Amino acid sequence: MSETTPSPANSETEAQETRPHQPEAEPGLGSELAQLQSELADLKAKSADLADQYLRAKAEAENARRRAEDEISKARKFAIDSFAESLLPVTDSLEAGLAIKDASIEQITEGAQATLRQLLSALERNKVVAIKPEAGTKFDPNLHQAISMVSSEQEANTVVSLLQKGYTIADRVLRPALVTVAAPK
Repeated sequence: MSETTPSPANSETEAQETRPHQPEAEPGLGSELAQLQSELADLKAKSADLADQYLRAKAEAENARRRAEDEISKARKFAIDSFAESLLPVTDSLEAGLAIKDASIEQITEGAQATLRQLLSALERNKVVAIKPEAGTKFDPNLHQAISMVSSEQEANTVVSLLQKGYTIADRVLRPALVTVAAPK
């Protein structure tokens, strides 16, 4: 049997056929790839930084929301403190007046008037204002409640008389004034 040895020309041809064809590297391609990789690394770093900033801002907003809720809760809980504190002298005056056993009518009247002044002052300090429309005032359904309509010489839909004062607190109606209103003629 005869062995054939491959000729050097045949082996190069076979090697070229088995090797995949690779394009020859263009000049500058390596530097462009390195630049793109550098840009990618920069963008990844910026993305991570922005994600971190986002998480911090989100946490800060959540903390601010929680603090605001706590402050609102405390404000609601303790808002009545100053109002109650301003009513304590009124309570003291009423108790002192009741403690006097042999008070004359004049003393009781004088004490009641002083106590009423204290109460009105406390209400005023806390922005509680009386609604007491004069006769002839235009009827305002936002501030007044008509109990009845009466015939009168006044213009229709005007207040004829005040039956009970109303009150507002900080421009919000607590209780409308009870009034009688002039009926249309």
